[in-house]
Amino acid sequence: MSPKIAILAPGAMGSAVARRLGEHGAHVLTSLTGRSEDTAKRAADAGMIAAEDSEIASADIILSIVPPGEALATAERLAAAIARRGTKPVVVDCNAVNVETVRKAERIIASAQARFVDAGIIGFPPQPGNKGPAFYLSGEHAKQVAVLKELGLDIRIIDGPVGAASALKMSYAGIVKGLAGIGSAMVLAATKSGAADALRDELALSQPAILARLSVALPDMIPKAYRWIAEMGEIADFLGPDHPAKLIYEGFARLFEHIAEDAKGEGADAALLKAFAASVPQKKT
Repeated sequence: MSPKIAILAPGAMGSAVARRLGEHGAHVLTSLTGRSEDTAKRAADAGMIAAEDSEIASADIILSIVPPGEALATAERLAAAIARRGTKPVVVDCNAVNVETVRKAERIIASAQARFVDAGIIGFPPQPGNKGPAFYLSGEHAKQVAVLKELGLDIRIIDGPVGAASALKMSYAGIVKGLAGIGSAMVLAATKSGAADALRDELALSQPAILARLSVALPDMIPKAYRWIAEMGEIADFLGPDHPAKLIYEGFARLFEHIAEDAKGEGADAALLKAFAASVPQKKT
């Protein structure tokens, strides 16, 4: 019999993961308390079942997939509901948070006598026809979540304590999203100084792989920039207060905040980034 699964919350990633689990026979609970009509529709389209926190706490496995800034509040909410139950779930924190944050979440969940697993999601939300993102798991109870592999998720267990999976996520995101940050900053600066075409042509000659990545990463980043602000702060904290590169990621947080605000307003810088990406010749297949 398939485990009873709950996902908080039904965002872009959470709903796509729920759809993948549903395709493999699972029934997935979620909470729609305080959520918008659009979110409720997305959850329904993904086959998610609306439930109260008391029912969510009765699940065998709970996946927390929320914005980084909501991770600890979600852990507190789950712990309060779980504490009132005799049987305890495995709570899997899948959020893009630093090692110290995930250890705080572990302590919160442990206060309700529930098991805790650290997870880092690397990749895009599952889509029909592809394997989907990788779920890296660490911690004492990680193997108890391996059953989700039979339900369509790409589960990869790291031999390490709580914090190892989040450390991987922070490191990977720091490289990949850091490249998007560097590319955005330099493309905007070059464009405003009249050097966009020259930059594109030089990258095509000397750094074609980087140019190809930027042509996809820059327009893809714009609608997600608001979600990356808190993640850059988590990466900065992951590096530690005395690490010289901490300032780099704090700067990226400010850059993504600017891009997010620009995209909601006049969209001037967003248009420049899109224009640069569109000017890159696409390889014929």
